[in-house]
Amino acid sequence: MKHIDYQQLLDNALKSVVKDALVHAQVNGLGDGTHFYITFKTRDPGVSLPDFLRMRYPDVMTIVLQYSYNNLNVSDREFGVQLTFDGRPFFIRVPFSALIEFKDPSVDFMLSFHPRVSDTAGNDMELPLDERGPMADDQKRVVSLDEFRKNKKK
Repeated sequence: MKHIDYQQLLDNALKSVVKDALVHAQVNGLGDGTHFYITFKTRDPGVSLPDFLRMRYPDVMTIVLQYSYNNLNVSDREFGVQLTFDGRPFFIRVPFSALIEFKDPSVDFMLSFHPRVSDTAGNDMELPLDERGPMADDQKRVVSLDEFRKNKKK
């Protein structure tokens, strides 16, 4: 029998709070002083970012929704928004499953999430050590930099 994953149930419920806050902002705009800090995993499936942002933020990125954002669109699974980077507008899309943190500092509100580890990492370096497979003998050798340095005491 499978156990109930309470952490996942809690994360899903809290993500609905984020979704509802974003829908409120989509319909009503953000009030005076209200602003959202949204932190997410940039490599999760469904995240859509310009390449230069993915290079700048290869793992995690935080965006701020306050004054200059446009076209906020919220669905049951994700949100999209147009933000300005380096003076140019770009549309990004973030699934709620990629969220790590949501903050509204204007009311001292914060939610943290526990995103699942993706089984399909982009390369072996992103997988936990126990999932990389056995190491070859030449990978197990510890190399000292002293082997490559010239002996200055001669």
